[in-house]
Amino acid sequence: MNPRIPHARPALLLLCALASVYSLRSQPPVPQGRPAPVAPGAPGAPGAPAPAVVGFGLVLAAATAAEKAEFTAGSGDFRTVETPQTGLGPLFNNTSCVVCHSAPAPGGTSHNAVTRFGRTEDGVFDPLTSLDGTLLHAHAIAPALLEVVPSESNVQAKRIPTPLFGAGLLEAIPDATIEANASEEPESVRGRAAMVADVASGEERVGRFGWKAQHATLLSFSADALNEEIGITNRLFPKAAAPDGNEALLAKYVSPSAPIEDQPNSKTGLSEIDRLANFMRLLAPPPAGGAPSASTVAGQKLFVSTGCASCHTPTLETGPNSSAALANRSVALYSDLLVHDMGALGDGIAQGDASTKEMRTAPLWGLGARGPYLHDGRAQTVAQAILDHAGQGAASSAAYSGLTASEKQQLLAFLGTL
Repeated sequence: MNPRIPHARPALLLLCALASVYSLRSQPPVPQGRPAPVAPGAPGAPGAPAPAVVGFGLVLAAATAAEKAEFTAGSGDFRTVETPQTGLGPLFNNTSCVVCHSAPAPGGTSHNAVTRFGRTEDGVFDPLTSLDGTLLHAHAIAPALLEVVPSESNVQAKRIPTPLFGAGLLEAIPDATIEANASEEPESVRGRAAMVADVASGEERVGRFGWKAQHATLLSFSADALNEEIGITNRLFPKAAAPDGNEALLAKYVSPSAPIEDQPNSKTGLSEIDRLANFMRLLAPPPAGGAPSASTVAGQKLFVSTGCASCHTPTLETGPNSSAALANRSVALYSDLLVHDMGALGDGIAQGDASTKEMRTAPLWGLGARGPYLHDGRAQTVAQAILDHAGQGAASSAAYSGLTASEKQQLLAFLGTL
């Protein structure tokens, strides 16, 4: 039995043998719009990520031996395929972290999009929390639990996973640095720090993780993802999601008195959310691009002159840190970690401190080794992603459109080296 769940939901285990066959093996028809659960080992299935690209998914070069051991332990959890017996569900979107964060290596992104929903009326967004908004869970351990987008919803959005490479460096950038950088941006494109209540520390912090900058720390990020995406309860999110908000139906499958599933290891004292946070914290940033060429040097200048660098800040600095591998480092993330009004490119979902039109500036490092692009994967090329920028990004998009064909190629060549 998994050590994190000493009693593993007594009410749930009576059903999970049959339920797991339904959700993971027999693959019966599911409601329209839902991807059928995939059997482990099948192409694109849990435990079968794309082959790693050289230089991605490594531990920070300056990590100590102890930190490397923490990274390895967390990597094991990141790749573990969960089952109902180990706490999967009752609602979930996939069975392991690496299924969604797999390209170009574990910790990256993928085409696996989730659905967000809500309702906007008279300009006010309602997350439909009572109906288990804003995240639709695509799978369940039993047919009766499968969710649907409620009829009350009039806003839906797709989101692909955000890459996690260098996440510890992003976490180590002081709040004050992010806030100060905002004041230096041109007023026409000035972003703002998304202030969120960090569930891990209980403090108000500058959000920096997720498409809406809805999380400030990797511990809160890992705890939320383990609970919402895989369905495992933990000390920060101790309650299982109720299907379409139906608590009575949930109680038929999960005892209200069931213990939290993610229990600390008796030897280390660390829970899975701690180990996952350690793995992400120690993930090295994407490897640097090749040697500069005349084309990429010209492209770098165009990156500035078109206004891209105003929001995609080339570097920010970390502050003092208990880990020497993270302390006082220059972080070439190409993001200000602020949220901006992106107009029509906003996803229509308000989350954390971000409004329906606001999105976090996506870090561009590693851009040449991933795709598709933008929050919903709508852009198949970097060029299309630039052209799709709207709101505070519209001026840069227009400036790119005004470049000559050779200048566009130079800019794209530079972006490919990040």
